[in-house]
Amino acid sequence: MIDLLPTPLPDNPFETLTAWLEEATLRAHQPNPNAMTVATVDADGTPSIRVVLLKALVTDLGYLVFYTNYQSRKGQAIAANPQVACCLHWDALGLQVRVEGIAVPSPGEESDAYFASRDPASQLGAWGSDQSRPLVSREALIAQTLARGRELGLPESTTLAEVNPPDGVLPRPAHWGGYRVWARAMELWVDGAARIHDRARWERPLVIADDDQAQPGAWRAQRLQP
Repeated sequence: MIDLLPTPLPDNPFETLTAWLEEATLRAHQPNPNAMTVATVDADGTPSIRVVLLKALVTDLGYLVFYTNYQSRKGQAIAANPQVACCLHWDALGLQVRVEGIAVPSPGEESDAYFASRDPASQLGAWGSDQSRPLVSREALIAQTLARGRELGLPESTTLAEVNPPDGVLPRPAHWGGYRVWARAMELWVDGAARIHDRARWERPLVIADDDQAQPGAWRAQRLQP
């Protein structure tokens, strides 16, 4: 198990989150230790949650990065209301992290670089799926994906198991990319004996400019009753 939170509390909670994620990855108790639940609110006020993969942590500035289809339900929700909440839970370690923040699209070059690092089949999948849209059948989705691959220059013989782009990589579709979740609050939770858990919350002022540039303030920490 992980030690309880120190006294005094760390100035920056992202340092602890980074250490916990590294420990969870090292111990490999679950296939995707970077699995992260993201909650959004649709334009009509309906909440929605799903699990994504946390792909980057920027400790000094205080944001998390995940990638998705911008035209998906979560993408449309973020466009209408960029306030999101995220949660990472490592049951085997007795740890949980909750984040409240503002999601903004990642810079294009950042999304391009990550997309290029994906295997070609995953690159094709980003082109093939109109995420969250109705689907007649799985066979129709596969046919649609392969047809779009041919439009991108893939050979007729391409299958989902074997995707070989002529230049080694497919271009990133404009509808697919990253989000930076700039944290304005974070809670860290450690499992404690007799259910007397260790819990603390950090908050900071956060302003997002019209160009999606963030202006975060200093963190303030407070222990909370569990």
